[in-house]
Amino acid sequence: MVPELDDDQLRALIKACKGKNLRERRDEAIVRLMAETGARAGEIVGMSVADIDLKRGTAIVRRGKGGKGRTVPIGPQAARALDRYIRARRTHRLAQASALWLGDRGKGFSYDGLYVALRYRAELAGIPDFHPHVLRHTAAGRWLAAGGSEGGLMAVAGWSRRDMIDRYTRATSERRASEEARQLNLGDL
Repeated sequence: MVPELDDDQLRALIKACKGKNLRERRDEAIVRLMAETGARAGEIVGMSVADIDLKRGTAIVRRGKGGKGRTVPIGPQAARALDRYIRARRTHRLAQASALWLGDRGKGFSYDGLYVALRYRAELAGIPDFHPHVLRHTAAGRWLAAGGSEGGLMAVAGWSRRDMIDRYTRATSERRASEEARQLNLGDL
C-alpha cells in the first residue's frame, strides 16, 4: 500500500520548492501539477511547452500509459506556478527546446532528474520514503476526499478500469469513510 501525503506534508513539499531560480520554480510547478492532476512522472517529463494552455487552464498528456493521451485541468495555483516557471525558463540556454522541463546547469530534464529533484524537496520537507508516485496516490485520495466523482478521477488519471480507484486510494479509504459518516449523521434521529 502506497501512503498518500496529508495536506500538511503536501504544503511542506511545496514550501520546500519556494524560491525564484529556475530549479525552484520548476520543482514547484512539477509538484503542484502532479499533486493536482495525478499525472505519472513519465507523463510529466514528456510534456512540451505547447502542451500547457494557461488561459484555458489545461495541460495535454500526450504520452500516457498504453499510448493514450488526455487533457487534464490545471487550477489557479498550479497555473501560477507553471507561468512563473515558463517565464524563468526563457533565460535557459535550451529555452527554444520544445520540452517543457529543463534541467539546471544548461541541461535537459529526464525521469531521473525528476526523481532526484523531488526526493531532494521531500528531504527538505521532512517526508521520509518519498518517491514521485506518491503524488499520484495523493492526487487520487484528495480528489475523492474533496467530493470529486470516481468517473472524473478516472478520466483525469487516465484509468480505464474502476479497480484502479481502490488501488490508488486504499491508504485513505477509512478516513474518507469516517468523514462521510460524520457528514451523513445517520445517528441523528
